Amino acid sequence: MNESLPRCAADPNCHRAELCPLNQIKAGTSVRIKQLATSPDMTSRLRELGFCEEQQIKLVSRHANLICQVCNARLGISPELAEAILVEPIAPAGVA
Repeated sequence: MNESLPRCAADPNCHRAELCPLNQIKAGTSVRIKQLATSPDMTSRLRELGFCEEQQIKLVSRHANLICQVCNARLGISPELAEAILVEPIAPAGVA
């Protein structure tokens, strides 16, 4: 197995470089938003809140809603909305 391949943020044993829905990410994981698969109105609103393509965010907790650290603010979103936010893992510091 090639350890330099990016790992899926949803499953650390997965070596897919594919995008994962935000609602599949483990709490404490930092990711980069790659695509917003929502209606144009919702996409606009998400961008206003800081959920922009290429933005790095951290999933803080997963309970009834998902709490995300976005632009130095914590925001809660529903699991259904998080499913439409596609992300890629960010390699931990010191890992190429």
